[in-house]
Amino acid sequence: MIKVIVTGAAGKMGKLLVKNILAANDMSLVGATEYEKNPFLGKDAGITAGLAEANINITSELSPLLSGTDVLIDFSTGNVLENAKLAVNSGLGVVIGTTALSSEQKLELRKLAESGGKIVFSPNMSIGVNLLFSLVEKVAKTLNENYEIEIVEMHHNQKKDAPSGTATKLVEIAADARNLNLDKDICYGRNGITGARPKHEIGVHALRGGDVVGEHTVIFAANGERIELTHKASSRETFAHGALEAARFLQKADPGLYTMQDVLRISKP
Repeated sequence: MIKVIVTGAAGKMGKLLVKNILAANDMSLVGATEYEKNPFLGKDAGITAGLAEANINITSELSPLLSGTDVLIDFSTGNVLENAKLAVNSGLGVVIGTTALSSEQKLELRKLAESGGKIVFSPNMSIGVNLLFSLVEKVAKTLNENYEIEIVEMHHNQKKDAPSGTATKLVEIAADARNLNLDKDICYGRNGITGARPKHEIGVHALRGGDVVGEHTVIFAANGERIELTHKASSRETFAHGALEAARFLQKADPGLYTMQDVLRISKP
């Protein structure tokens, strides 16, 4: 059995992770954490997830849970890097689905993997989105600059970061394929008299409203035609399933920093 700890266990994704781990025949939930002063601290993780009692109480302390554990799954918005360091130093694999990480934090994750950690980090763990990543790279490399790139994402009204981590990854993929500069060639929304659109620009637009789980569209627009690649998530279950697959992947993986494309064996163009 793969022994798993879930951080952010009382959040929307955390509850789904708990539910799916408890239902898996090859995994066991051995710990659940939340931030200090969370109203669910001390509550049973199973009951919090809407299930029967799991005999695992939600705590704010991660360190006491690490001994004898295999994997930490972190979808929290708090101490992601600190959690990863604690887990790696205790020999755990780490699955990170948190999106709001800075460039510096991502670099620290890479260094942690280079020092022997086994980490899967992905802004989106669905099979469809990771296929979208691959398709966007292929299309951006195939089409010339006459096909201008715009990226539009929409999420529920409670999402804290914008653009989404998935949209940010799509920007990085498209920019790299076109040899564009992430600091100079990306336009986050437009307002006022902006003038004609530069050919080398990538436009990024974040929409928020209602209970939208996640929608991402990458548009390649030229005179006379337009190509649109779209992914729509109707349930967070797809992210939970991906996270569990990542946990299974790490059981056999060598140390390193992996993406969901590695987990799902989606080949790069």
